[in-house]
Amino acid sequence: MWLFDHDQVPHLLTELPGPNARKLLARDTEFVSPSYTRIYPLVVDRGSGCVIRDVDDNLFLDFTAGIAVCATGHCHPEVVEAIRDQADRLIHMSGTDFYYGPQIDLAETLAKLAPGTSPKKVFFANSGAEAVEAALKLSRHHTQRSRAIAFFGGFHGRTYGAMSLTASKPHHRRGFSPLVPDIHHVPFPRNCGDCGPLADGCGCVEEIENVLFRRTAPPDEVAAIFIEPIQGEGGYHIAPPQFLRSLRELCDKHGILLVVDEIQSGMGRTGKMFAIEHAGVEPDIICTAKGIASGLPLGAIIAKAEVMDWPAGSHASTFGGNPIACRAALTTIDLLNREYMANARVRGEQLRGGLRELTDRHDCLAHVRGLGLMTAVDVVTDHGTADPKGRDAVIQAAFQSGLLLLGCGESAIRLCPPLCVTEEQVSVCLRMLDEVAAEVFADVIS
Repeated sequence: MWLFDHDQVPHLLTELPGPNARKLLARDTEFVSPSYTRIYPLVVDRGSGCVIRDVDDNLFLDFTAGIAVCATGHCHPEVVEAIRDQADRLIHMSGTDFYYGPQIDLAETLAKLAPGTSPKKVFFANSGAEAVEAALKLSRHHTQRSRAIAFFGGFHGRTYGAMSLTASKPHHRRGFSPLVPDIHHVPFPRNCGDCGPLADGCGCVEEIENVLFRRTAPPDEVAAIFIEPIQGEGGYHIAPPQFLRSLRELCDKHGILLVVDEIQSGMGRTGKMFAIEHAGVEPDIICTAKGIASGLPLGAIIAKAEVMDWPAGSHASTFGGNPIACRAALTTIDLLNREYMANARVRGEQLRGGLRELTDRHDCLAHVRGLGLMTAVDVVTDHGTADPKGRDAVIQAAFQSGLLLLGCGESAIRLCPPLCVTEEQVSVCLRMLDEVAAEVFADVIS
């Protein structure tokens, strides 16, 4: 059973932040790194399903899932039981030096889940950024080439290799040069009809072939092309399926590895286990993390067995593939297959349908897009241009009303609830967003 009565959410008892939250926020300011990107003063105490309770007993409807991490919901009873059972057996022994069943079980499960018919092998890490770092190293080792290509708007993490591939916002890179060399960026292709004006142009495979390869990056020096099938932090923009198929053909033509970053879009969020499956493409390497263990730190790369040819000692991780995280992941995958991927498809259609109705009522909302429960809507000005300040005002007002949202891209609101979200909870979110948009932009007009 879930912990809270979900029919009474949101339920606010104090002003926000409340008195207990204010005490903890003061201590956080004194002792915690200022580099974290907290956007509103939520101090969490407990979670259950799609509900968060703060330290002052206020209940919030969570449409963030801890940045698309808690795939099966906060503290799903079956995930909790798997964690407890494994903690009684073995907490740590380091899979880089020893063997244990949960790591082997999860590797086999992921290898069989990955799209395509090629045999696969799995390397475990602790996070998405670590998975990307591993993919970059493996790509260079396997091909014996130095260069990599990524896309404008992409976000791959904040460690040095991942940050060098990232081209989402300047503050991710500012002050950290020099970055990893020989990484090139090209425009990301978008479904133009869904995504509004294309500030960076519309990328295409021909541009890579005829411009980048001819002028700055000889294809025989390119190890890999990294792409998010749906850009996450960059705005929830979807790569057209035909582009992804053409990109696969381009990589095959030049002996380049295709690496798909499924850190946010994977693990059932789009209604399929991996978003790349919507295009019918088999990548050479898949990077996954976030939702894989429904709240525990775990990352992985799933590579074609012929690609994962690095020797012992060339890459490893003390904690990657921790037995508790692996047990949580195995339970998460079982729940996704049994119930929650199907729910993501149905509830995602409900959510986008409701958002499109909101765009008819509110000129400030536009460009609904997404797959499954990876959905976004832009906040725009009267002229239809991006309105980041308006977006931030909507998110703050939603928090004050008890709805948790996040931004992404230039002015988008991302809606990425746990995949257990109910029909009623989606309806409540849409109603609250309707009210908040009217409130925020009525204040702007007045």
